[in-house]
Amino acid sequence: MNILQTLWHQFSRRFMDKLTSEAFWDHLFEVSIRITLIVLLAWIVVQVGRFIIRKVFRLRANLPGNHTERRRKTIERLLQSIIAYVVYFSAIMASLSAVGINIAGLLAGAGIAGLAIGFGAQSLVKDVITGFFIIFEDQFGVGDYIQVGGREGTVMEIGLRTTKVKGNFGEMHIIPNGAITDVINYSLANSIANIDFTLGYTADIEKAERLIRTYLATLPEKNDNIVTVPTLLGVQNMGVGEMTWRISVETLPLQQYAVSRMIRKDLITLFEENNIDLPYPKMMVYDKNTVSKKGGAE
Repeated sequence: MNILQTLWHQFSRRFMDKLTSEAFWDHLFEVSIRITLIVLLAWIVVQVGRFIIRKVFRLRANLPGNHTERRRKTIERLLQSIIAYVVYFSAIMASLSAVGINIAGLLAGAGIAGLAIGFGAQSLVKDVITGFFIIFEDQFGVGDYIQVGGREGTVMEIGLRTTKVKGNFGEMHIIPNGAITDVINYSLANSIANIDFTLGYTADIEKAERLIRTYLATLPEKNDNIVTVPTLLGVQNMGVGEMTWRISVETLPLQQYAVSRMIRKDLITLFEENNIDLPYPKMMVYDKNTVSKKGGAE
């Protein structure tokens, strides 16, 4: 017990001597200034680096080439993330060195630990490698509408490890790149919309067909989302009291739904203005008493 008290007193005395030492506070002040300058310099370097990357990609966007807007945004964000990781990691190492920690020994130990951890981090390595291939093969980019793993949405960010996809209801799907196998990209090519509508058997078929073709020929000039003149394919089905017709239209990527709604609305107005019969449900009501009387009379 006396030994412990003696050790405690010695430690307390040395600690208080250290705190009251002018050299200690001078060193602490100097280290604080160094760390503050390192952090400030790192932040400035990151901001300048991001600004330069942004400017370079803006200039390249004005040059003729095969780089699309979506690919430019994807690589731009990736490079900005990489420069932030590298600069801030270097700032942490410099700060530890300013405190007096042996960086060489720390890095050597980290290398050995990293080798041991690497055997258990194969999924992380897979995510990073897959992320590189996704970006540089241009499988999809920021702003694309894709389907992956049964989930659909707009790509918000592609990182080295994960991809963020925003769903139709605002939910954010964070998908490890290594889990991305089959991808459907709806933004690479033009979309096709098949629009079905019905006409009654009493309608003037020749008049309706003539009006529809005339209307379809005017659509590319009225709507920039329509690539070519839509095609009236003709009757697709004949049901009870109605015929089903189909129109096929090629639109810009992901514009097929808006174009379909517009065409359906215009067709209803066109048919009403030109007295083209539209099918409607018919109901026959029988009077029970009348039916009974007729049956009795017979």
